[in-house]
Amino acid sequence: MGISHIVNAAAGRFHIDTGPKFYKDLLVDYYGVEAEDNPNFDLSIYFYPVARYIRAALNSPRGKVLVHCAMGISRSATLVLAFLMICEDMSLADAIQAVRSHRGICPNSGFLEQLRELDLRLGREKRMGAGAC
Repeated sequence: MGISHIVNAAAGRFHIDTGPKFYKDLLVDYYGVEAEDNPNFDLSIYFYPVARYIRAALNSPRGKVLVHCAMGISRSATLVLAFLMICEDMSLADAIQAVRSHRGICPNSGFLEQLRELDLRLGREKRMGAGAC
């Protein structure tokens, strides 16, 4: 599939066995996020670092990024939504619509709240003329 970069949103103690060792025989760049699919988990601390990683990956020659977690519907979806909001200047509603046009997603309630807060913050920054990505 030509994947050049991996974001694993299920790294850490309750991880799926797809950490850096899993990809060691492939020519891919790996970024692990130790996140739990729990509404009380603060995934927002990863929004900007992951968005910058994805942007840099996509700007690299033949850059193609796989963002995954355990089920592909909550943690990874949340990080992709944050990327679209931060780097592609999409609202939360537009980002959800764009991603859902390609696959089913269901970020947990806590992650949705964190994305809503990001949406509000980005809206304020946009009105003030600040760039995000």
